[in-house]
Amino acid sequence: MPSLLNNDHAFEGANRHQVVIIGSGPAGYTAALYAARANLRPLVYTGLEPGGQLTTTTDVENYPGYVDGVMGPDMMDDFKRQAERFGAIVEFGMVTGLDLSKHPFRLVVDDATLLLADTVVVATGASAKYLGLENEKRLLGRGVSACATCDGAFFRGMDLAVVGGGDTAMEESLFLTRFATKVWVIHRRNSLRASKIMQQRAFDHPKIEFIWDTVVTDVMGDEEVSGVRLLHRPSGAERTLHVQGLFIAIGHKPNTELFKPWLPMDDLGYLLTRPNSTHTDIPGVFVCGDAQDHVYRQAITAAGTGCMAAIDAERFLANG
Repeated sequence: MPSLLNNDHAFEGANRHQVVIIGSGPAGYTAALYAARANLRPLVYTGLEPGGQLTTTTDVENYPGYVDGVMGPDMMDDFKRQAERFGAIVEFGMVTGLDLSKHPFRLVVDDATLLLADTVVVATGASAKYLGLENEKRLLGRGVSACATCDGAFFRGMDLAVVGGGDTAMEESLFLTRFATKVWVIHRRNSLRASKIMQQRAFDHPKIEFIWDTVVTDVMGDEEVSGVRLLHRPSGAERTLHVQGLFIAIGHKPNTELFKPWLPMDDLGYLLTRPNSTHTDIPGVFVCGDAQDHVYRQAITAAGTGCMAAIDAERFLANG
């Protein structure tokens, strides 16, 4: 990769774009919409998960304009088509290398395609975290999942466990009740971090039961999940919970590793921007969405910062 980025001759014939948006989802697609309406012909590389985290979400009830709610994948398709209507170019691909030390910026896509960018908008979002257990990794896709909407239908009539205490964990648990006989919510504390309305929905559901002050120490099963080993933190007592599926909903990690050599980030890996803007320390590079927001992490706030990034990029280009 360094040899490609340092090959001046290779980049002589590379296509040059005014705006390249790395990542899709509410932030990336909104940035694309605004940049396209400014006649900047933005190029969007979707990453490996086109549409971002919302493609693994069921009903979205809190995004303005969708009175009856909307499925996450359907909403992301709406965002994409609206951006394309105004001239955004959306390509499936992964930016695997970049050089932000000189202008125009150099990018490598899928370790092969070379391009130049006058501005770069980072909208790479975040990915689900896992527990870090050996058997969790081994049984991933064979009973272990971080996406109830992707895999829930495979667990009809089974007992399932969900790890987590936030809104995502409650959403996953409620969705799984459509298929499961029983859903156990395992939380390491004795109270939830989820919003009050999501807590109440989970508490009221007859299929959901909570296991408090408890962590998962192992995932059992040879070819597929047969249970989880639990540790009750206050007492130190251990027991086995027999379930056929384990869903992890313990938070997310920003997808920012690519930018570590170039952009400042906090201890968790979230990219830092100047106050009240999407500007980074490198003129012409902007960040939006969950790659820099660890506080709100909502579709509407991601879309809002995507709008900001596009406007910041437009003004940067206009000012030369």
